[in-house]
Amino acid sequence: MIHTTIQRIDQSLMAFLARSRNEYPFGQVHPILFDSIQDFCARPGKRIRPLLMALSYQGYTPRKKLPSHLYTACGCLELLHDFMLIHDDIIDCSDLRRGKPTLHKILAHAHKATRSTKLGSDLAIVAGDIVYALAIDAFLTVKEDPARKEKALKYFVQTAAFTAMGEFIDILHGFEHVKNIAEKDVFLNYSLKTARYTFECPLRIGAILAGIDGKELETLSKIGLMMGQAFQVQDDIIGIFSTEQKIGKSILSDIAEYKKTILVCHAYQTLTGSRRRQFMKIFEKPNKTYADLVKIRRIFIDAGSLTYSLEKVFTLLSQSSKLLKILHMKPIFKKALWKVLSALFDQSRNVAEAHGRSFAPYGL
Repeated sequence: MIHTTIQRIDQSLMAFLARSRNEYPFGQVHPILFDSIQDFCARPGKRIRPLLMALSYQGYTPRKKLPSHLYTACGCLELLHDFMLIHDDIIDCSDLRRGKPTLHKILAHAHKATRSTKLGSDLAIVAGDIVYALAIDAFLTVKEDPARKEKALKYFVQTAAFTAMGEFIDILHGFEHVKNIAEKDVFLNYSLKTARYTFECPLRIGAILAGIDGKELETLSKIGLMMGQAFQVQDDIIGIFSTEQKIGKSILSDIAEYKKTILVCHAYQTLTGSRRRQFMKIFEKPNKTYADLVKIRRIFIDAGSLTYSLEKVFTLLSQSSKLLKILHMKPIFKKALWKVLSALFDQSRNVAEAHGRSFAPYGL
C-alpha cells in the first residue's frame, strides 16, 4: 500500500509538472528555468509529506479508492517542501541537496557571460517563488466539498507562513549567543520550521478534506507536532553524527552556521569552567574543519547531550504512539501511518546503538 501510494504521488507530480510546462510561459523566459525546477523537484526523496496527507485522507474518507486528483493535490506538499529547501539552501549557503548541486548553484550558470554566486541566488529565489505558486496550483486540482477545500487551503497557506516564521527565528538565533537561547526557544523553532509543515499540516489537511473536524483533528495535530519535533531533534543529531553520503549535504553545515540545536544548548548548560570555554572556542570558530567536528562530537557525548537528545526523540515517539491508538481512523491506515512515521527514526536507533544506548521500540 505505502509503496504504491508513493509511486502514484510521484507519477502525479511529474504529470503535473509536465502540464505546468505548457500552462505557464516557461519557454518564453529561459530554458534553464523549467528544466532546473523540474530537476530539483523530481529528485528522489521520501515523499513523506504527500504520503501522510494521502494516508490521512484514506484513513477517514468513505471512498474505497483514492481518486487521481487527490494524488495530484498531495503533490502540493512536496512542492511546498521544495520551495522551502530552495530558499533554505540560499540562506545556509549550501552546495548540495539530495546529493546533487543546490538550485542556486545550478542557476549560477544561467548566463553564459558570467558565473555569479549572486546571480544564482537571485534566480533561485525567484524560481522558489514559482514553485510555491505551483504548489497552490496543485492543491486546487482536488475535487472535494468546496467548504472543506477552502478550509484545507487556508491551513496550507497558514502553514507556509508559520514555517517562514520558524526560519526567521532560526536566522536570528544564528546571531544570538547560546546563553540567550533556552530549550523552549529551540522547540518553538522546531515546531514552526519543521513539525507543522512536515507532519501536522499533511495529517490535518488530509483529514479536513475527508470531512473530519473537532477533537479528532486536534489529536492529529498533537501527533504531528510531536513527531515533527522528534524528527528535527534527530536531524540535528545526524547532522553531527552521520556522514555526508547518508544525509546528502555537508556534515559541517550545522556547526558552520552556529545552529542553536538541542545538542548545543544542552552542552552549554551542562558544561562548566574550562570545558565550557573549550566547547565555545570550537563552536565560535569562524572556519571549522572536520577535526573540529570530531571534537564537537566527543564533547556532546561526554556532556550527555547526545543521550539527552536521543531520549527526547524516543519520549516524543512514545507519546505519539499512545495518541495514535485513540484515533478513529480505519485500522489498516492507522497501522500504515505508524509504520511510515516510526520508520523515519531508524537513524536515531542506529546512532543510539552505535553509542551503546538502547531504547524500547514503540508500536500500536
